[in-house]
Amino acid sequence: MITKTRLEAFSDGVIAIIITIMVLEIKIPHIDTIDALKPLIPVFISYVLSFLYVGIYWTNHHHLIHTAQSVNGKILWANLNLLFWISLIPFVTGWMGENHFSKWPVVFYGIILVLNSLSYKILAQVLIRHHGNESVLSKTIGKDLKGWGSIAAYALAIGVSFISSWLGLVLYFLVAAVWLIPDRRIETAG
Repeated sequence: MITKTRLEAFSDGVIAIIITIMVLEIKIPHIDTIDALKPLIPVFISYVLSFLYVGIYWTNHHHLIHTAQSVNGKILWANLNLLFWISLIPFVTGWMGENHFSKWPVVFYGIILVLNSLSYKILAQVLIRHHGNESVLSKTIGKDLKGWGSIAAYALAIGVSFISSWLGLVLYFLVAAVWLIPDRRIETAG
């Protein structure tokens, strides 16, 4: 029998490594002046945004798996799918920051956010199928308007980024702000 604690431990480890990779991408200046930090501002802003997103996925993943009574092979693969897309966040974070939020890195950042969100939805649906429509998770997620709204906002941000990458970036920050507080329905359930 597969235990959910092993899935949680593995996921926590992968997410910890992802955060470590992101922070290691911030290169230390070899000059001891404030001016040496200026080129790092976009890299740091990218890091903050991505740290928020990885943290949001970590907390919501914790609440999602908390509701599970057991896991199976399909759940493990759905979880690996989510971790795969989360693992690409450091790449797009670095690309976006190093290129000062130019169009294509900001667009690809949004694409990765969409794929992360869809992967999270897949994991939730596989868990619901495993536990049934009367499960705590099924009852708490409901229609998931917040999740679908986020995907729509990412799509809008991607489109807007072709006109103004900075406006796309602002939209990514706004969606992150909406998710900073985990869904209380799941947090208090089960």
